[in-house]
Amino acid sequence: MDIDTVRTAASDEAAERRREQRGWYFYDWACSVYSTSVLTVFLGPYLTSVAKRAADADGYVHPLGIPVRAGSFFAYSVSLSVIVAVLVMPLVGAAADRTGRKKPLLGAAAYVGAAATTAMFFLGGDRYLLGGVLLIVANAAQSVAMMLYNSYLPQIAPPEERDAVSSRGWAFGYAAGSLVLVVNLVLYLAHDSFGVSESTAVRICLASAGLWWGGFTLVPLLRLRDRPTAAAGKAAARPDGTEGTARTAPGLRQLAATVRDMRRHPLTLAFLLAYLIYNDGIQTVISQASVYGSEELGLSQSTLIGAVLLVQVLAVAGALGMGRLARTYGAQRTILGSLVAWTLTLGAGYFLPAGAPVGFFLLAAAIGLVLGGSQALSRSLFSHLVPPGKEAEYFSAYEMSDRGMSWLGPLLFGVTYQLTGSYRDAIISLVVFFVVGFLLLVRVPVGQAIRDAGNPLPERI
Repeated sequence: MDIDTVRTAASDEAAERRREQRGWYFYDWACSVYSTSVLTVFLGPYLTSVAKRAADADGYVHPLGIPVRAGSFFAYSVSLSVIVAVLVMPLVGAAADRTGRKKPLLGAAAYVGAAATTAMFFLGGDRYLLGGVLLIVANAAQSVAMMLYNSYLPQIAPPEERDAVSSRGWAFGYAAGSLVLVVNLVLYLAHDSFGVSESTAVRICLASAGLWWGGFTLVPLLRLRDRPTAAAGKAAARPDGTEGTARTAPGLRQLAATVRDMRRHPLTLAFLLAYLIYNDGIQTVISQASVYGSEELGLSQSTLIGAVLLVQVLAVAGALGMGRLARTYGAQRTILGSLVAWTLTLGAGYFLPAGAPVGFFLLAAAIGLVLGGSQALSRSLFSHLVPPGKEAEYFSAYEMSDRGMSWLGPLLFGVTYQLTGSYRDAIISLVVFFVVGFLLLVRVPVGQAIRDAGNPLPERI
């Protein structure tokens, strides 16, 4: 083969890789509107108000006969959605690695979540149970889809590109969140001019996120491609002639099998433990910040939307900026710095006086600058620690915290509020996740972890 042929083949391969990467970015563009408009801005305060309308004289609702303070219902629903995801993700991840057919599974999960989100248009009156069910379905489906989406990263980007590709993906997501949130803000603030009530405007915003999610998911489904995996052959024919139990194993058994496999890579498991803890805090802050702002600080919905919009805009710059910092200081050091910033931000939030929108906007700006980078660099760093052929299975464990292994965070937030009646106590309780996560992450020798996983060591980590 002559040198010109080799160069042409390499050029074609690079062009195909960039095309696939651009398609990959668009799933973040599609689904991040759910995280922003639904989970972060509208659904928390709105579902809480619906639950309060259904509450008894003591402020409790009774799903399945269980007394739950109305103000805690949203947090508990988020926690339950993650329990559902924990049962489903290991099965889907193992199936994806075994068959190599990630794309159909990604499409199925995305459209289940988009349909549940669109159905939130019918959440009115005192239908808090409907809201809880739709939240559980949408959030669990989002977790499954994101697990599959993340598992593409090692396949579409070589080691030296992953920090940049991961950061661009998050930037795309935050840009979409900003764009749709501007439209939401116009509709919400001028709902009278559009001839709809405030409640109807919120429900339209919720449903539009589902339509956006479903529509733009078509782009990655057209551009991403499935790849045959070594795991497919192993699953088809084991030495003893059996197919193994992963095909029919319940979710918890498959999760246990994944964890047992991870024990052969203890440094990967150590990083994942640190990530599970600090990202639990990040996800809980994201999902509960609007409730804290509305219920404890007495801020208006328009103020909350404006603050979240500020987060989205600055998160685009933050994700790209922290990606560049990682080129100089390494991803691990950059993440550690962001955890210090998260801790200081929560401490400031605890002392923020009620009715102080300027202070709330300053906190939002601080969060925006570290939010995208914390998540993007964690994703790219973990991708180096995954053994080849185990991407979806390992990312199923990873996704249990990303956007929601936050079952412990919302649970702690909800229980703290239930016991104290103070959202300030609930928000400051989340500091423990960032402190413990920092202490665990700083002890992980990332270079050795990458070598132990059988992956090439990038120039800077």
